[in-house]
Amino acid sequence: MSATNCHNRDGDAADAVRAQRQAAMAVLAQARAGDIARGLRLVGDGIDFTELRPAETGLVMLRGRIGGNGAPFNVGEATVTRAAVQLATGEKGFGYVLGRDREKARLAALCDALWQADAHRQKIEAHVLAPLRQRQYESRAMARAQTAATRVDFFTLVRGED
Repeated sequence: MSATNCHNRDGDAADAVRAQRQAAMAVLAQARAGDIARGLRLVGDGIDFTELRPAETGLVMLRGRIGGNGAPFNVGEATVTRAAVQLATGEKGFGYVLGRDREKARLAALCDALWQADAHRQKIEAHVLAPLRQRQYESRAMARAQTAATRVDFFTLVRGED
């Protein structure tokens, strides 16, 4: 086997893990802090971690493109809160959330670090992420159903020849 093929497999595996981590963080970003905390209590109390960067709030510039491929332009600013933690085993977790919820940013960072630890990943998936995904799916399904209930179909009647 050539070194290139081996590198591609490792790269593909790393890409898959990165995509899974991004998906987990997307779920956490849409969740409420209380729901994340409830799931973490089921994972276990006394998780040993230190805050590398205490939660802090700032602004980020939002950029857009006309039609998705035009020249980039500044749309405006958004308030974002971020935090970083490190587990005693060395895994570092980062949490970025829209708004000013410092606790949510810290909890998201802790979940990110725990998700990276092989010893905790399954617990995070089962007790934190799976219930949050289910809740978010149900919420979207309810919104779709409410939207569908108000749908109006327009049609045109063809008039006969006069």
